[in-house]
Amino acid sequence: MASTADGDVGETLEQMRGLWPGVEDLSLNKLATSLGASEQALRLIFSIFLGYPLALFYRHYLFYKAATSSISSTPSRASRLLISTLGHQFYHSLLCVVLQFLILRLMGRTVTAVFTTLCFQMAYLLAGYYYTATGDYDIKWTMPHCVLTLKLIGLSIDYYDGGRDRNSLSPEQQKYAIRGVPSLLEVAGFSYFYGAFLVGPQFSMNHYMKLVRGELTDVPGKMPNSTTPALKRLSLGLVYLVGYTLLSPHITEDYLVTDDYDNHPFWFRCMYMLIWGKFVLYKYVTCWLVTEGVCILSGLGFNGFEEDGTVRWDACANMKVWLFETTPRFNGTIASFNINTNAWVARYIFKRLKFLGSKELSQGLSLLFLALWHGLHSGYLICFQMEFLIVIVEKQATNLIRDSPVLSSLASITALQPFYYLVQQTIHWLFMGYSMTAFCLFTWDKWLKVYRSVYFIGHVFFLSLLFILPYVHKAMVPRKEKLKKRE
Repeated sequence: MASTADGDVGETLEQMRGLWPGVEDLSLNKLATSLGASEQALRLIFSIFLGYPLALFYRHYLFYKAATSSISSTPSRASRLLISTLGHQFYHSLLCVVLQFLILRLMGRTVTAVFTTLCFQMAYLLAGYYYTATGDYDIKWTMPHCVLTLKLIGLSIDYYDGGRDRNSLSPEQQKYAIRGVPSLLEVAGFSYFYGAFLVGPQFSMNHYMKLVRGELTDVPGKMPNSTTPALKRLSLGLVYLVGYTLLSPHITEDYLVTDDYDNHPFWFRCMYMLIWGKFVLYKYVTCWLVTEGVCILSGLGFNGFEEDGTVRWDACANMKVWLFETTPRFNGTIASFNINTNAWVARYIFKRLKFLGSKELSQGLSLLFLALWHGLHSGYLICFQMEFLIVIVEKQATNLIRDSPVLSSLASITALQPFYYLVQQTIHWLFMGYSMTAFCLFTWDKWLKVYRSVYFIGHVFFLSLLFILPYVHKAMVPRKEKLKKRE
């Protein structure tokens, strides 16, 4: 099914795979040991970087070829890459893709198809988590499969929307609704796109088909001028990779559960948690920036033009780096981190729960879905429970400062802005690290030990504010009648 040119690349990849065991024996194990990383982690990084030569091949040989050739090349090349990374466990994703295609064809554009997809794909993923779970973070077939699960659920919902009356859909739903009937080749190409199947990002079938048709370019009729933007994201990803590689041997989550950590003063334990909480996210930032560069290079990152004609390459952006590094607010970090996954949850879960009539309930259920999607460990539930609590309290605090004349006046003093920023950032990253502790340590015995060592400071702080702030708001914010009299 692949083109002749693709066959040449296939031979090259086969030769690389033939050399892989030798390379692994000679250097991969030693390199992993010297860096304090696992072989699986290094293999993942190498596989992500392989997306760049594949994207270059696509640009030069398939960008304006027949759609069938372009689509067929994606699963064929991606499957080789996936097999080299995960081995025989590749069959898990293949089974789910084929069954998803059959669900779409046999059940059609129905609620039953959406419900069946949601139940089957999530059940398969959760079963995978259950049977492969350990007490540590392992890179195995469930890692890319969780990305695939969201893709296939989103595909079924978009396909269902394609059969609804256009006037009943929101502008966003109209954008993503699939009007045609995708073939098995198209579903496979969408599922196995080499720039996103390992760690994301999420994108829609409609966006992928625009790439296949050669529409994702800033110069119609020519390859996109995306090399420079792609290299910028790659370079930024390499900076984070170097930083993480240098710091990872010295700042680890394993230290949090040691007696040495427990024996240090309380202030030290909090500061270590703060620094670790910021640093631990760098491994995710690295992967997302590197894969975003692959997507940009292939053209998938094209997102139209600004009003001034500037080209936007952020369709597959999973990180807003500047916002991530500078924001003093939890909501700012949420908005800057894992953007496409958050957008997916907002589009397919949060907004679809509008009928509940409560944003808080919809948000809570959305975070519960995210926790289960990440895995079955109790640490995920605790982490997202903390996120839910922190977001609510932060909103309360923001409203209090905005509505209180005294607090809003204090907050507007220019000379005190650096002090406010420092305090906010300290609180922000201390409790971000507190939340990430449960996320990264997984099991209750580990995260509970760490939380005890810091006296459950995160829960005490935010639960206290949750109940106190409404009374403070009532005391410090004048009633509307009094405000009108003063005016």
